Amino acid sequence: MAGTAVRRRLTWRLATVAAVTAEARTARRLSLRIDGWEGHLPGQHVDVRLTAPDGYQAQRSYSIASAPGSTTVDLVVQRIDDGEVSSYLTEELRAGDELELRGPIGGYFVWHADLDAPLQLVAGGSGVAPFLAMLDHHAATGSGVPVRLLYSARSLDDVLGRERLEQHAGRGVGVTIALTRTQPPGWAGLGGRVTPETLRDHVWPPDAEPRIFVCGPTTFVEAVADGLVAAGHHATAIRIERFG
Repeated sequence: MAGTAVRRRLTWRLATVAAVTAEARTARRLSLRIDGWEGHLPGQHVDVRLTAPDGYQAQRSYSIASAPGSTTVDLVVQRIDDGEVSSYLTEELRAGDELELRGPIGGYFVWHADLDAPLQLVAGGSGVAPFLAMLDHHAATGSGVPVRLLYSARSLDDVLGRERLEQHAGRGVGVTIALTRTQPPGWAGLGGRVTPETLRDHVWPPDAEPRIFVCGPTTFVEAVADGLVAAGHHATAIRIERFG
């Protein structure tokens, strides 16, 4: 197993784009087909490499947004202003194109369906991508583990996987969305940034001993992690993944 993990990290392979679909206002879901894909765990990521005609290369890491067992390996990419990789992936890439990638990578930020502790997910922006994989895996395995997601996004148009999240909420997953900049008329969710009070009201309490995953921009992740520890959660129960 260890040898396989090393080979996966070191070997670049070609993936064929099966579809590119809108995931939010500035985000696209890339559904990839990869020959010889050995599978992945919910929470793992891949590296994507682009090579220009002059040989210049750019590389970025993206969380896998599809559950193990899915017919495609999906990445959710949010376009960043002046982002050389994200702009190409969200605006230029088409079905039938090929990408270089390596992975899956990572063994720390993963959720295993056989764990019986309540699952708490806290996401900021595109940090919800690995949680889409976890929630799909939770549904596909028929897991009875109670799950809550607290998701912070700028506006409703920036919510990634909105339809998927509504489906999971209909199956009993606690989905709470906080819109930090604009809220539509009649919005029933939260408004403003995630605060210690938000965490207290919408995260499993410490005595429930949840497994907590936090993913998002660095400042968001650090603030949430500090707030969770201050609220009484054990630091060892919190797993974080940050970007930016």
